[in-house]
Amino acid sequence: MAEVRFLVSKYNSETDAKPRLQEFRLDPPQGATLLDCLNLIKWKLDGTLSFRMSCRSAICGSCAVRVNGHARLACKTQAADAVIDGRVTIEPLGNMTLIRDLVVDLEPFWASVEKVRPWLVPDDSKKYERERLQSHHDQLKIDAASTCIMCASCFSDCNVMEVDPKFLGPAALAKAQRFVFDTRDAEKWDRLELLGQIHGMWDCTHCAECSTRCPTDAKPLERITELRRAAMAAGMTDNNAARHVLGFRESIGGFKGIGGSGMLNENYLPVRSMGLSIGGILSLIPVGLRMFARKKNPPLIPHVIEKVGEVRKMFRRFDEYNKEGEK
Repeated sequence: MAEVRFLVSKYNSETDAKPRLQEFRLDPPQGATLLDCLNLIKWKLDGTLSFRMSCRSAICGSCAVRVNGHARLACKTQAADAVIDGRVTIEPLGNMTLIRDLVVDLEPFWASVEKVRPWLVPDDSKKYERERLQSHHDQLKIDAASTCIMCASCFSDCNVMEVDPKFLGPAALAKAQRFVFDTRDAEKWDRLELLGQIHGMWDCTHCAECSTRCPTDAKPLERITELRRAAMAAGMTDNNAARHVLGFRESIGGFKGIGGSGMLNENYLPVRSMGLSIGGILSLIPVGLRMFARKKNPPLIPHVIEKVGEVRKMFRRFDEYNKEGEK
């Protein structure tokens, strides 16, 4: 490989007001990973360069950094694949306080994981003379989440974390799914109640950054979706977000598949989301007036979308499928 310009973030709290990018020129060996390159820079060009590493096998998650703006494992990323126009930019993970160079404070990440109680809670009412066995089918429900290596890549690139530091975060929610769906755990209901509170699973905006950046099969967005489905199936719908989901379903597919228009009624949705809260409904009035003043208010009669019949058919088929599953 030809010479590559590595733009690496450097920061020393004792001398720097803010991070800066320092350029290092290196001719990476054939098959070198970005972690190999960082080591060569430290060994040959700048012995003060600070970063985390351990296993070098994409198992420990220690070497996660931002590469060209997105979180990746340095040990799993081939240098050749990261080069853009002859250069690579390497920066610390986002949504965490910078300590030095590429090292960030991971305490907020670990604190978010701890909030979901990431351990099995046994059913004390039952006595076991041997280990509690789990079927292969039940294991598959938690298999993906169990591959998480706690690298914090998803936490780093989560758009919600950027605006709401209290959000549990994708890694914590993926870890929560692993215990909610574990048949040996005795606190499924309590866990779902916790996750359904503000700053929990309903605050995810489905940007998919977490699953895109995840280096394993954990794919947090998919796990968050499964948690939401579990909460809905358990009847935990007394919150704005769950009512919002139901509003979509009722507007497009009808009430239990009856009378659905196949179209989204934007006037019905906000009112349905607020439920029976008078204060919540009244809070919509200022927003509605501003929308009306800017001519952004939705029409009272929604326009018919193309192939609306196909949308209705999909919902009918979905309802038929669910009925078959209940038998």
